[in-house]
Formats: sequence, C-alpha cells, structure tokens
Amino acid sequence: MPEAPSAAHDAAPDTVLVVDFGAQYAQLIARRVREARVYSEIVPSTMPVAEMLAKNPKAIILSGGPSSVYEEGAPQLDRSLFEAGVPVFGMCYGFQLMATTLGGTVDNTGSREYGRTPLAVSKTGSTLFEGTPEHQSVWMSHGDACSKAPEGFTVTASTDVVPVAAFENDEKKLYGVQYHPEVMHSTHGQQVLEHFLYRGAGLQPTWTTGNIVEEQIAAIRAQVGDKRAICGLSGGVDSAVAAALVQKAIGSQLTCVYVDHGLMRKGETEQVEKDFVAATGVQLKVVDAQERFLDALAGVSDPETKRKIIGREFIRVFEQAQAEIIAEAEGGPDVAFLVQGTLYPDVVESGGGTGTANIKSHHNVGGLPEDIEFELVEPLRQLFKDEVRMVGQELGLPEEIVQRQPFPGPGLGIRIVGEVTKDRLDLLREADAIARHELTAAGLDREIWQCPVVLLADVRSVGVQGDGRTYGHPIVLRPVSSEDAMTADWTRMPYEVLARISTRITNEVKDVNRVVLDCTSKPPGTIEWE
Repeated sequence: MPEAPSAAHDAAPDTVLVVDFGAQYAQLIARRVREARVYSEIVPSTMPVAEMLAKNPKAIILSGGPSSVYEEGAPQLDRSLFEAGVPVFGMCYGFQLMATTLGGTVDNTGSREYGRTPLAVSKTGSTLFEGTPEHQSVWMSHGDACSKAPEGFTVTASTDVVPVAAFENDEKKLYGVQYHPEVMHSTHGQQVLEHFLYRGAGLQPTWTTGNIVEEQIAAIRAQVGDKRAICGLSGGVDSAVAAALVQKAIGSQLTCVYVDHGLMRKGETEQVEKDFVAATGVQLKVVDAQERFLDALAGVSDPETKRKIIGREFIRVFEQAQAEIIAEAEGGPDVAFLVQGTLYPDVVESGGGTGTANIKSHHNVGGLPEDIEFELVEPLRQLFKDEVRMVGQELGLPEEIVQRQPFPGPGLGIRIVGEVTKDRLDLLREADAIARHELTAAGLDREIWQCPVVLLADVRSVGVQGDGRTYGHPIVLRPVSSEDAMTADWTRMPYEVLARISTRITNEVKDVNRVVLDCTSKPPGTIEWE
C-alpha cells in the first residue's frame, strides 16, 4: 500500500500491515481487512523489519508468494519481527516462513494441493477457528508443506496431505494457516481472518467511511493551509469524490477546473457543469481546449506517448487556468496545489505500490511532466474503488455520480487504437453512447463494473451494408466485472443485449460494420486496451 499522507497516517491508530511476498492476493488481503473495518496498508517484504515496526502496526499479516522458503534467494524475514510483541498472521508462504524462522520444519513432500481442499479442524475452540465447523473447504495453492510446528505452537488444523495446516501460539500472539482465507472459496476464511484481528490482535472494527472523511479533511487542511487549490473534474467518480472531499475541507479555497479536451463521452461535459456543481456548490471554471489537445495528438498512435501528451497538456492547461484564477483573485493566496483522484490500483500499476513493475503509466500517476509546478493533493490514494464510492455516499454526492462506471483520465484518447482525430472521436462517442444506453435499459449497470468501447481505428474489415461492399472499422465491447480493477473477468452479458448493441451500432454509426466482444480476463489483459 502506498504511504498515506503523514497527517492521515498518524491519525490511524489501528493499522494492520500486509507484508507482500509477491502474492497475487496481497491486495485482496488488504481489502478483506478493511471489510472487517480495520485499516490496512501493504508493504514490500524487502522493507526492513525496523521500518515496519516504526509504522507502529497493531498487527502484521504475511502474504503468500510463489517462492519456496528453503530455496536460495527466497524472501526472508528477520526473526525480530516475531519477537516484537506485535500479533502476526501468516498465510501460505507467510505461514511457512514463520514456521521455518521459528524452528519448525517445511519440506517438499512431493504432494501438492491446489484449489478447493477439505480442511479438518482439530481445535474448534481455538482463537482462529472458534465457531467454525470441524470440516470446511479452503483454497490451497502450495507444493511445500509444514510437517512440524515450531515449539510452543498448537496445531489446530490439517488436511490429508498437510499434517500442519494451521498453528497458533496465543502467548506470543502468532498464528498461521497454510491456505488462503482471503479468497471467497475458503468458506469460513473471512471469519478466520476476523478472529485473528479481533481475538488474536485485540483490534476493534472502528475504521469506517466516516473515519476516512475525517482523517482526509484533517490531512488536506494541514497540507493546504491558507493557500488555494485547483482540481480537475473529469466527470468520473474519482475526481468528483476527491473534489468533494477537498471542498469540504477548505471550501472557497478550492476552484474546480473542467478541461473540455474533446476526449469525453457524449453528454458528459453537460453532466459535470450541472449535476456536480448543483450537488457541491463548488466554484467551477470551464476551459475549452479541444483544438489544443487534437493538435498535440496529431499523428501519434503509440499509447504511452498519447498518455504522456494528454498528461502534459492537461497540466499546461491547468497552469494557464492557475494564472487566470490568480489574476481574478487580485493578489490573493497562491494557487499552489493540484487535487487528483489517484486510487491505490493506479499507484500499484504504475510501479509505486510495492516495487512492482510498471504495467502502464496512469494519467493520475505516471503521465505528469517532471517540471510540474503544483504540489499534489491525493486524498484517495489509499483507497480502492468501492471505498471511494462509499466515501462519495458519505459526502452526499448524487447516485448518478457515485455509481458511474470508471473512466480513464486520458478519456477516449486511449480507447482509439491509432491516431486520435475529431472524426474518430465523434464516431466512438456515438458507439459508446449506444452501448451505455442499452446496458442501462437492460438493468446491467450494477452488474458490469466497466464497459470500455474501443475503436480499432487502424483496422478495416470487409462488410456488406445497403447491398454494397464496405470497408468499415471494428468496434470492440469490453464489459468486465471486478471489485477494484486489480483483477477482472469479462461479463457474460445476455446475447439479446449484445445483439441490440451490435445492430444499433452497425446501423446508426457511420463507417462501422463490425462489433466484436473482448472475452479476456485481467490478467492477462488489462481492462483498457491502451
């Protein structure tokens, strides 16, 4: 988890650290802890133990990972972590690492367990398993097994393959399970996790959206002081909630700027100008920069270059707006801050979360120029998308804004595979509007997390329209279901809805003669095409 602003971090007394050993589920663990109403953040396993303890965690969770604990170069932890008096819960690799570090035995037995596995609980009244059944289904993913628990630990569960599938040491508040309690396939996994948090670590479920709002308002006021800030409204839930938070914190010191860069979807400019202003009462400045963005993007097809150009021009427009706002204020406080709706998944995918590789640059993270003149205010940087929506509801934003599908900062510029032109934008806007209308009419808005509509601008395929041969562009539908965009699966939409969308687009949108469905999960594919 990226570090929170210092004021907000200091205000969170009950923090659980999730130590990431390269697990595909590390972010999910953090989410599950938060669902238990306890604040969590992720740190890399390479962080020295002294730095982890300096964060004053009330509990620590060790994630799974792809390594074997006995392999050369496998991630390790200093024994001092287990002797610091902080409750620790190991999962999968974290469980095995705890076992070997404290004198237990982990070996490659030649038997593996993957997927749903029957677990036999031998101590049903233990700290972890109180109130859960003696036989339950859990999600396993391992090739090594713990055959001997460390001294002082009680074995509380096993499987047909693993003699030590869970152990507990109440005296030292150290616990571990071989399986993944954070995934929904572990039928009592959330209950076991909450037992560790509440019973093992003695934490209280007090972290709520109200806490988030209070902490961030305090942090924003401390950061901004008596200066002024501007915030770019994109029409999306992220920028809307970020702006509403800052507005609540500093009131008239904030001016929201809507940059009409010509890359928005149909009708969204009007929505920003009317709905959001009516809901929050913010000061809004609209800048028409459509020609500027189109000129800057002319001849550019590379997606990363497009992202960086859009990010650069966005900042330049903001600098221009800043000068105008200062002039209008007649020598008032400096406009020194730029508010952004950066989310945790943005930071992770840009390589800023736990030392991960850069998957793609984000408009809110990786696309900013180095000579930026603003100090960033990012009140949502710690949050997942569903938490942002809850904060929006807490702030009283309209349902149409809070439940709006995610939309990328670079807009339709990265939903056109190829050069961005006005004609191509107009074409994509019409196709997108048809898809959104039909999804809403079918009552699928809540079921579908996001449905990017993509124009393959540099591709033409043969078609037959009006008894004539055509060479039109394909339109790609990318409906996905997700909780937080870290992982996603394509949504199985009803065929009749797909048929209506396809028929309307090919009939009503000029130069389109083919509609295709993207049925790729994430991973391996990202949600957006570029």
